[in-house]
Amino acid sequence: MKTTRITSIAIAVLIFTQQAAAQTDSNSVKVAKVPFEGFDLTWINGQNRQTDFPLALNDKAGETILTGVAFMDGYYNYDFNNPIDNTHTSSSSIGRCNEFTLNTVSFGIESYYKNIIGRVWLQYGQMAAIVQDLDGSVGHGRNTSINNLRYIREAAAGYHFDKWYGINAEMGIFGSYIGLESYVINENWSYQRSMSSDFTPFYFSGARLQMFPSKKLKQEIWLLNGWQTYNSWNQGLGFGSSTYWRPTTNLQLAANFYLAGRDTRNNPDVTRYHHDHSIVARYYKDKIAKGISQAAFSINNHYGFQTGNGVLADKNYMAGTSIANRIWFNRNKLALTLRGDYVTNPGAYMAFNPSPVAANDYNDALAAGKTLDIIQATATFDLMPTDHFAFRLEYGYRGASVPYFAGSGGTTSPDGWMDTPNNTWRPDLVNNEGRVTVAVNFRL
Repeated sequence: MKTTRITSIAIAVLIFTQQAAAQTDSNSVKVAKVPFEGFDLTWINGQNRQTDFPLALNDKAGETILTGVAFMDGYYNYDFNNPIDNTHTSSSSIGRCNEFTLNTVSFGIESYYKNIIGRVWLQYGQMAAIVQDLDGSVGHGRNTSINNLRYIREAAAGYHFDKWYGINAEMGIFGSYIGLESYVINENWSYQRSMSSDFTPFYFSGARLQMFPSKKLKQEIWLLNGWQTYNSWNQGLGFGSSTYWRPTTNLQLAANFYLAGRDTRNNPDVTRYHHDHSIVARYYKDKIAKGISQAAFSINNHYGFQTGNGVLADKNYMAGTSIANRIWFNRNKLALTLRGDYVTNPGAYMAFNPSPVAANDYNDALAAGKTLDIIQATATFDLMPTDHFAFRLEYGYRGASVPYFAGSGGTTSPDGWMDTPNNTWRPDLVNNEGRVTVAVNFRL
């Protein structure tokens, strides 16, 4: 959410930091070595589309030393199943329906002053609770609680080394490097993320080494507490890597790996391995055109499994793919995205549980040995008058092989309230879901 990306902010920042490492020729003229210099990355699925940063602070020499960031996202989501408790299930992007919802508010600062890296992003809103409530590792031992970290989206400190096109060493809480789509929804081409992106991590606690051996290549190495965890489930760390290659301004290739994660409670012999790769390509560009001004497609594939101590990889894996095509119009002020995705998750160890009530048709289907397969299709229209504001209208359909989405009876209780006794009541879970979502966001 998700990938650790070189956003427009980071590009501007790296220009400053790497100028300090500029090589000097015989005439003492500085030659900056800047990764992806001159590349337009604002069109890429999962990237910040900003080119203007009004909250930047410059030093006396005119170099950016501190950038402030503000973001707000809200939506109204209409679920055609009309669940009585207004709970939209099985999504990290959308948690409510048939009401106005404040999804994310985030403020932060980013600094690359004299090779020192600093980043603090705070957050509030519904989406943070959806994502963080999946992290059971905070119950491992004392001196740990989700409340300690709930309002921190990212926080890291590190140092930039003037080697190659730059090396960054950092430690803290980061956005996940796994998956094409971002935790920040307005960076994605669609509001509801692909299901493979929804099932993979949004944040990590650990340390990373970012290396830029050339202008067109970024390589990252990670040490992690676990799979979307603030703490560790068992003794031992996970290992990850991320590779981004941008041979031209119109093409991005990425490959990510998560290895040897011990992410099962009280069972350190179960290890997790995951891999995803993606290609994002822009095949048309005429930014001043009043008709079609850009066109691009993205493909993201994912495969992973866990195995060990009786857990079999052929019955505990996740595989998925997402294909999207986006066309911009009227000098990139309008855009239409069509996307289809599919995911299969035998064992359902990656999936959201659609109800807090354990006696439900979803759990019964898994106990009977059925496999969770999901298809999704979305059509998204964006109105983007500036870099800093967007209006989004999206239709989405999802279908599952087992009951997985909220029906009209809801997933909470007979009357939809959390404090109403359930007794023998069962959640109303169905195999299909349709919705229409209207969203607005701004970003500075």
